[in-house]
Amino acid sequence: MISRLLHIFQNTPLGRETLLQAAYFSKQLRASLTIYIPRHVKFLMYFANDVVQVDLDQSYLVSPDTAQARAIKIAKEAGIEPSFIEPKHFTASALPDIPTDFDFMVCPRTISNLSSKIGLGFIGPKVHSIVNAANFPVLIASHVYKPWKNIVVFFGGSANAFNALKLGFQIQNITNFPLKLFTYAETSPEAYQKEIADQGLEDELKQRAEDWQFFESGNLTDYLYNVPHDALVVLGAFSHGLIREIMFGSKMEKIQTSITNNLLIVGYKYSAIL
Repeated sequence: MISRLLHIFQNTPLGRETLLQAAYFSKQLRASLTIYIPRHVKFLMYFANDVVQVDLDQSYLVSPDTAQARAIKIAKEAGIEPSFIEPKHFTASALPDIPTDFDFMVCPRTISNLSSKIGLGFIGPKVHSIVNAANFPVLIASHVYKPWKNIVVFFGGSANAFNALKLGFQIQNITNFPLKLFTYAETSPEAYQKEIADQGLEDELKQRAEDWQFFESGNLTDYLYNVPHDALVVLGAFSHGLIREIMFGSKMEKIQTSITNNLLIVGYKYSAIL
């Protein structure tokens, strides 16, 4: 089954870069691309156990008469034939309901704050809310279109870390791009390796990952220099396991302020299989 990716189009130079990234991601994963061009500054996303109201900044409503033509041009130049969402249901007259039955969603780092005020190490609260509620991963696009040719999974040993790792395996299987694991080790490397073996993933790890790097001491920023600049970074967002996972918090902020890679964030409600 073809996976589906959702993108909220912003008809601005920054929005162009994000859509370029969405189209590239779709092409690499052989996924369809669905675009929503907002006509209102708010919309609702109904998830299984949560409702997220997304408040857009006004730049999402810029030049509505040119938005669809520009979006089509960008997607087709990337070799993608996009489809578009026209909301059928409204919770209120200016509050459309946007479907959530997707496999991925692409967002800039923030969708409800002016981009000029947002630093590299900041993920907006509405993007946080989507990650928290969604059963699909959210791709946080770099500010400038950046093709990726490698896959890096940040692995911390938690249940959600295994979701990120399995997703990394699936992406590697589709793209055939090199895959590496990075671990901020809070226990011995052998403990992480045992966790992998206990989950029955040892053989697949050997088959798919070309390297596994452990960071046991020193400066985290220095360690992150080893992340390839052209890698898609896959990581879990929350901590629920015996071994702590890199999550929203100090380590997550350090990663964001240190690397400019595209981040594919797996929330704890993730359940989709490619």
